[in-house]
Amino acid sequence: MEANRVYNFNPGPATLPLEVLKEAQAEFLNFRNSGMSILEISHRAKQYDEVHNQAKADIKELMGLGDDYDVLFIQGGASQQFCMIPLNFASKEHPGSYVLSGSFASKAYKEAQILGVGEVAASSKDVDFRHIPTQDELKINPKAAYLHLCYNNTIYGTEFHYVPDTKGVPLFADMSSDMLSRPVDFQKFDFIYAGVQKNLGPAGVVLVVAKKSLIGKSPENLSTMFRYDTFYNKNSLYNTPPAFCIYMVGKVAAWIKAQGGLSVMEERNRKKAKLVYDAIDNSNGFYKGHADKDSRSFMNVTFRLPSEDLEKKFVAEALENQLSGVKGHRSVGGMRASIYNAMPYEGCEALADFMEKFRKANA
Repeated sequence: MEANRVYNFNPGPATLPLEVLKEAQAEFLNFRNSGMSILEISHRAKQYDEVHNQAKADIKELMGLGDDYDVLFIQGGASQQFCMIPLNFASKEHPGSYVLSGSFASKAYKEAQILGVGEVAASSKDVDFRHIPTQDELKINPKAAYLHLCYNNTIYGTEFHYVPDTKGVPLFADMSSDMLSRPVDFQKFDFIYAGVQKNLGPAGVVLVVAKKSLIGKSPENLSTMFRYDTFYNKNSLYNTPPAFCIYMVGKVAAWIKAQGGLSVMEERNRKKAKLVYDAIDNSNGFYKGHADKDSRSFMNVTFRLPSEDLEKKFVAEALENQLSGVKGHRSVGGMRASIYNAMPYEGCEALADFMEKFRKANA
């Protein structure tokens, strides 16, 4: 580990690849011999145009998508997509159908409810979002405009490990927490979006990857900046984009390619997650995981300790051991370790070792 750096388990903004940070640092003051920082350069400049389009190309290549998909960069984060999606695609005759698997899935559904165009296809709320609804639990309206999923639930530590069969209904997914963390048959999805601050870059931009046939034309009665075709028709350059954030996303995508792509990411992420989950499962009940085992996330490991006093002590002592950001979300308490692509194996190893020492000292 680099001097003066901690292992950062925060859920977002989150850890970034050290190599990417060093690259950005090296060219920060003079980007591609422009004499300006990437923060200063015009979004109409050739140097930025190359960054923008290369980021799009690398993302599509990693996802195995062809010319029928486009990549958009939009501000407002995933939360703004919660309302943009029903505004652009849903109606009373063709409502949005939602799988409620956690906090952000529920927030997305709420926005459709406000517009009067949302309905529930399945929910695990009655079991405190401990599992992902199965295919058999999905009740999809055949007239639905789309089926919406939150593919990884950061707060509750659950993740989809299958792609639902929608019987022809377009499949939409919020992949903010696990985007580009493993191979997925992305071609089965019609619309994917991700706030990049969890697994792909700094806060400030949301990545949208969608079929051109969906985003090529929006309802005429929508305001300009709430229309997907505004971003599609202008290559996400209708107004000044968050250029630095897109630049960093492009660097992270290039880093993933250089590591060997999504298969390598999956192999690493499985090994990292196993370290922490084994520490939970082998603790004789001292640590209790929130998620059911068949729904566990490879990105966010959530667990509780025997008491809140011990949880406070755990957080404090973890930080003393250079393990930062392990406190769970305020709505559920406990612990949460976010182990995104950029978290090294050694970080999860250090956390698992600390968990065992803490258990022995406090059980």
